[in-house]
Amino acid sequence: MTEAPPSPENETFRQGDAGATFVLESKGEWYHAGFHLTTAIVGPTILTLPYAFRGLGWGLGFFCLTVMGVVTFYSYYLMSLVLEHCEKAGRRHIRFRELASDVLGSGWMYYFVIFIQTAINTGISIGAILLAGQCLQIMYSAVSPDGPLRLWQFIAMVTMVMMVLSQLPSFHSLRHVNLASLFLSLAYTFIVVFACIHAGVSKNAPQRDYSLESSKFSVVMSAFTSISIIAAIFGNGIVPEIQATLAPPVTGKMLKGLMMCYSVIFVTFYSAAVTGYYVFGNKASSNILKSLMPDEGPALAPTWLLGLGVVFVLLQLFAIGLVYSQVAYEIMETKSADVNQGMFSKRNLIPRMILRSLYMIFCGFFAAMLPFFGDINGVVGALGFIPLDFILPMLLYNMTYKPSRSSFTYWINIIIMVVFTGVGLLGSFSSVRKLVLDASKFKLFSDDVVD
Repeated sequence: MTEAPPSPENETFRQGDAGATFVLESKGEWYHAGFHLTTAIVGPTILTLPYAFRGLGWGLGFFCLTVMGVVTFYSYYLMSLVLEHCEKAGRRHIRFRELASDVLGSGWMYYFVIFIQTAINTGISIGAILLAGQCLQIMYSAVSPDGPLRLWQFIAMVTMVMMVLSQLPSFHSLRHVNLASLFLSLAYTFIVVFACIHAGVSKNAPQRDYSLESSKFSVVMSAFTSISIIAAIFGNGIVPEIQATLAPPVTGKMLKGLMMCYSVIFVTFYSAAVTGYYVFGNKASSNILKSLMPDEGPALAPTWLLGLGVVFVLLQLFAIGLVYSQVAYEIMETKSADVNQGMFSKRNLIPRMILRSLYMIFCGFFAAMLPFFGDINGVVGALGFIPLDFILPMLLYNMTYKPSRSSFTYWINIIIMVVFTGVGLLGSFSSVRKLVLDASKFKLFSDDVVD
């Protein structure tokens, strides 16, 4: 069997680890972890929740949203307990891949987690740049409907901004950015909720129809696509890296951060899902802002208010792109930086600027080339978030704490792993099916994002 990489708690190894020293520096308080967690989970993807309800209906929609919330909170809490247990045993882990490799005792697990994390994080960074470019395009079209600028040009503008912001050296240095991100998520959620209520009582209120699709097969496929969407919205995949930003000892701090994060989740997720689905029913778009600003006819809420919501979404996307780039930056600095020289020394600053800029150019290029990336991300989300957030934490807990096989905890963890393995497989199938059905609309470097 392949031998696992050296434990990061080997003192000699840690002293030479620039990724740990620079990118994942441990200086944060519990509320900083709350800011990071909220930015990682509460993003513009919540505007797809009415669309997810469209494939489930009221009852199943509420049930799935609540179950996903409870399971992910439990999952992330278990992960924090495993990390705390390892720290008390003298093996403080700051990377998901090293934690999985150490607890499960398998070298291949280290590379499996690297692959899944990289796919998710790069996919989210590409998606954030694409959506931010689309936000700029929406604002530009409102001012100049027949203007010459194309989507790829707005994506290039966003990429240049991200290249500058990417030079913030560490995850901890994003704490103020992510506090602003938390308030932005609340702001645009309240705007969307107000706009939906306004649309629902206006004379142009859409006809409400909550019926599901006609054929049973389509109903099942739509339901699993919706479940995959909700799972991906709650997904994180970087809990150990967020916990790594906490100043030791970390005992109890992550639970407080999670409680802050899930308080914001409760306020934003339910309000956006309920008002959006109530007003638009099975006509809800995959981005509820599109339903509020239809291509034909007047906007269903004050244009200035919707424009402000788009601005808030745009600003938060920068924070999300930065958060999900940290694992890539940590890998880069582990290989390229000299820990014996300062974080801002010429020896470390120049490689950091070059490598992070190249990474953002890579993400920006794919965002421009693949404006149908949402469909691809649906597959990546089902295959990536499910194992990292719904399966591995329970397995790691059972392996670390070894609860009795007759205990409630052991069996609830087993049930969650089995159920979500099935959900992941069926969600992947339904996401691939949607990818195939939408294939005729795909065009490289298109000016239209496939819905």
